[in-house]
Amino acid sequence: QVQLVESGGGLVEPGGSLGLSCAASGRIASIYAMGWYRQTPGKQRELVAIITTGGRTTYSDSVKGRSTISRDGAKSTVYLQMSSLKPDDTGVYYCNAVSYGPMNDWGQGTQVTVSS
Repeated sequence: QVQLVESGGGLVEPGGSLGLSCAASGRIASIYAMGWYRQTPGKQRELVAIITTGGRTTYSDSVKGRSTISRDGAKSTVYLQMSSLKPDDTGVYYCNAVSYGPMNDWGQGTQVTVSS
């Protein structure tokens, strides 16, 4: 099992920037992808961005061009840098790790609110 701890959420004004980080521990050697998902009330959790151990990235259309996902393999930490934030970016952001097995682990979530 992999444990994930997110940090970096908060309140930001429209047009601003925010960075999230997620530190993994446990069976990190088995991880082959880590990513971020967003959930808002009444909606399903949706993919924001994902990065594989090989560095391959995928972004949702809603954040493409405004966000960068990166990974520090040595620290087993994944980062999400978002800019030009919009109110629609508001939600609880969950870190996800996919491991061989397959196994799917989630962090506790961090709230991001984009509002003036």
